[in-house]
Amino acid sequence: MQDIRSQLAALNRPALLVRAAEIGAARYARPTALARLFGPGPFPTPREALARLLEVEAGLDRARRARRAEYRAAEHVEVLIAVMGEARELDAATQAAPPAPQPKASDISPLRAAT
Repeated sequence: MQDIRSQLAALNRPALLVRAAEIGAARYARPTALARLFGPGPFPTPREALARLLEVEAGLDRARRARRAEYRAAEHVEVLIAVMGEARELDAATQAAPPAPQPKASDISPLRAAT
């Protein structure tokens, strides 16, 4: 199974859907969008939300390609907006997390504890 970033990079959707989603993503409001898409309850992390959104989006894309009567372009755009917004949230969370501190090679404390 691909990781989230690989799945995002592999998405290839019609330009009109992508452009509409880009316009909507500029005003992405996480609490409102996730509550509307997932229902009430605690919000998932951006990574969890993206995984769920990508599953929903894949189903919508299959319906679009099959030209099913129940397919709604507006719903597809709404999910793509959330995908773009959550991808930004994930990037921001990844950049905000400081790297884990590395122990110094010259730290003598373990040696003192052993003697």
